[in-house]
Amino acid sequence: MKKNILFFVVFAMSLFSCEDLFEPAIQNNRDIDEIYNEPKFAYGLVINGYTRIPTNGWDYSDMATDNATSNIESNAFYTMATGQWASNNNPVSQWQNSKAAIQYMNIALAEMDSVTFSENVPVNAMFTDRVKGEAYGLRALFMYYLLRAHGGESDGELLGVPIILDPENGQSDFNQARATFEACMQQLYADVEKAIELLPVDYANIGDEADIPTKYFDIGAAVDDYNRVFGDDARLLFTERIARSVRAQASLMASSPAFSGGNTTTWEEAANYAAEVIDLNNGIAGIDPNGVVWYTDQGSQITNAGSGLSPGEIIWRSDMGGPSSNLEEDNYPPTLFGDGLINPTQNLVDAFPMANGYPIVNPSSGFDPANPYANRDPRLNQFIQVNGSTAGPNGTVINTSVDGGTIDGLNQVETSTRTGYYMRKLLRQDVNLNPVSVNGQLHINPRIRYTEIYLAYAEAANEAFGPMGTGTHAYSAYDVIHALRERAGVGASNDDAYLESIKGDQAAMRTLIRNERRLELSFEGFRFWDLRRWNLDLTEAARGVSITGGQHQIISVDNRVYSDYMIYGPVPYSEILKFNALEQNTGW
Repeated sequence: MKKNILFFVVFAMSLFSCEDLFEPAIQNNRDIDEIYNEPKFAYGLVINGYTRIPTNGWDYSDMATDNATSNIESNAFYTMATGQWASNNNPVSQWQNSKAAIQYMNIALAEMDSVTFSENVPVNAMFTDRVKGEAYGLRALFMYYLLRAHGGESDGELLGVPIILDPENGQSDFNQARATFEACMQQLYADVEKAIELLPVDYANIGDEADIPTKYFDIGAAVDDYNRVFGDDARLLFTERIARSVRAQASLMASSPAFSGGNTTTWEEAANYAAEVIDLNNGIAGIDPNGVVWYTDQGSQITNAGSGLSPGEIIWRSDMGGPSSNLEEDNYPPTLFGDGLINPTQNLVDAFPMANGYPIVNPSSGFDPANPYANRDPRLNQFIQVNGSTAGPNGTVINTSVDGGTIDGLNQVETSTRTGYYMRKLLRQDVNLNPVSVNGQLHINPRIRYTEIYLAYAEAANEAFGPMGTGTHAYSAYDVIHALRERAGVGASNDDAYLESIKGDQAAMRTLIRNERRLELSFEGFRFWDLRRWNLDLTEAARGVSITGGQHQIISVDNRVYSDYMIYGPVPYSEILKFNALEQNTGW
């Protein structure tokens, strides 16, 4: 039966009625055969995958954890954290989106060998390889998103999602059982290997025939041919470096406590996969000195990121677009004309150590409860607006105290903070929201950052080799954490005595690594997934601070209402109703 491209689009998006699904309107009908001599149409299948990558590759689910809450009680993450997360109300579901993306990738992989991208034989071969490599890589990425959101235990077995490798059509059997988590991980790894085989490490113009891969040189590819397919113009598309990074992300998840009992991925393998990416970045020496404040234009790192280039911290990013102020409108304090949406918690503030590197609960820290923001880790003021800090293009002092006399104070107006803190990280402080002189700025939106991969290595290496062990690599978990804390300005006065004191203690190093991950990746959508893969308590109440007369009183802001089984997310209720072969995760 002749396949029809619109059917695949409609099926994947699940937007239309049954009549539309099986009898699409003639005027909207394009036959799959049309892609063979229309490469832009064919490549649109893969482009669909890029458009389905969640915003920036992450989310604002920190508001559903002990890191932050929202000043809007109807916010999806707020309601999720306060008892309304269900299989038919799931703000972090990836079932429809990622399965639709995989359907498009399956069509692309089934058809691309028949597409004529160019009459030039080597150019056509290179385009075919690149597009298929992108499709394999994207299929692996969306499998990762599916496993993270929906993988879980059912009747004691760790399950993933149905593995679908061929395009589905009207004759397909959609009632497919979930594959084991292990089988899904092996499929992800296989797709990553295919992407690595077909894609360059990075896209960049070359100037010499010697730089043309042998398989293309042997069929007559010239320098201009190679640059046409794999040159500068392809930057921001999927690469070998990105494929290896996705594998590092997925293997860290698979080796973590919540998933390790149902698959064969080990901590050592997770460390090795992360190390492959780190080695491509010159090891420890490759840590970007501006990586803490990657979201600012320090050193013109954003201004200079045009033409698909990225700052040294960024492995993969979305297209930058033009100047904007939306993020600041959502999150600036109200005196700066913002809505103060994301409210960091006292829990997160307390996680920042002192500048000398000691946790604030350690007797050697020097922490003063009466002056709690003094001599703290510099990242505290870089990431969070505390009482008395400055913000905005004019360095406005932000007063969050109850008696401070401004609408930035605790619970003063609807857009005021509910915790005594505002988010500073991610925001450009040179954005002006004053209605008489509004200006936007360029923002860089990373999908994967190097810091994430360095932290993934540290976590896995500590579990596999201990704090000081290196396995087959040139660096240890200790080395990575030391370098990241040094970059942040932590422990500069005492050679990070706290880190030195625990470098022989695997459990203490585990706690520190997890805390460094919490800080470095805060507000980027990691905490929710990390707590669950670590099988840790999700119910720690969100706390804040009420400041009156200069006195700081810790307050309870929101309870977190989760059940133990919620370390795994649900299969959508609608899918369970439709397909009896699908098993729901236990508890949902």
